[in-house]
Amino acid sequence: MVDNKFKIISNERKIHSKASEEYLMVNFNYDGMIQERWVPVEYRRTGISIQPDEHEKLLMYLNSLYEELKPENYSKWLEQEMKWWDEEKKNAGVTREFFSALSDGQWKCQACELPQNPNWARRIQDLKEFGYTIATDIKRYCEKCQSNKTHLMLLPVSRFINSGNGYETWSPKLRNRIVKTLNHFDAFEAKSSAHCLPDHKFSEIRWDENTKSDNPDNMSEQEIKDKFQLISNQRNQQKREVCRSCFQTGKRGVIYGIPFFYKGDENWDSSIPIKGKAAESGCVGCAWYDIERWRDELVNVIKQAADLKEK
Repeated sequence: MVDNKFKIISNERKIHSKASEEYLMVNFNYDGMIQERWVPVEYRRTGISIQPDEHEKLLMYLNSLYEELKPENYSKWLEQEMKWWDEEKKNAGVTREFFSALSDGQWKCQACELPQNPNWARRIQDLKEFGYTIATDIKRYCEKCQSNKTHLMLLPVSRFINSGNGYETWSPKLRNRIVKTLNHFDAFEAKSSAHCLPDHKFSEIRWDENTKSDNPDNMSEQEIKDKFQLISNQRNQQKREVCRSCFQTGKRGVIYGIPFFYKGDENWDSSIPIKGKAAESGCVGCAWYDIERWRDELVNVIKQAADLKEK
């Protein structure tokens, strides 16, 4: 696609598989001054999901970015963002350092141009969750390091420009209700724990712009039981990786290495959409979707097998 304002360099999408993000290389032309950008076209934190055949949707998206990225808008954008950090994120000094390093919108080498931090990936994730749009190239040559390194590019556009980051939130009051309603029961460990946290059964990687819903403080107990389970932060991170792999490969995950599914099998049902609310039915039967039910179903199968053997 060619436009006098922008040009897509290649229709081949650049893929950041770990984050399930996809980008197009686009040159934006501002009276002869070219901005080279990696534009996210699959980016769940801001709700962007543009398929290769959605040409009109892509055109509208690039036009909106073109307007936001105009050089004359940069100073005002930076001023607004610095004010936001001052007023809303006073205690996020470490993450703010990463924002400052990336705020000029250019590629930055993780190894030599960003703050030295052993958990730098967590800081980038924080920025994304704050609503910033960041592209990642895991194999870009760095002249200073003289090797291929991970580079990151923050687009100086409005936070949440694409109608929100796709994640649901809940108040501290509701969080406490969820934990209490689920009896502090760690679904993975099958025991009570003071260190478990609410986890959406339906993985966020399969959400679309219509999936996110409100979580009111007066949510019913049944709604809580249907929507959440409790697991540790470590298992939450593990589940994210399993669900990401399932989304990318169509192979559903297992727990403890046991290939048991109480509905379906290891393969994602091709008749079920891969994203959106309808996709949730494709998760049913997987161990990670509802760990407690999966364990109960497995125990029932074992008991039935034992009863048959005794007969």
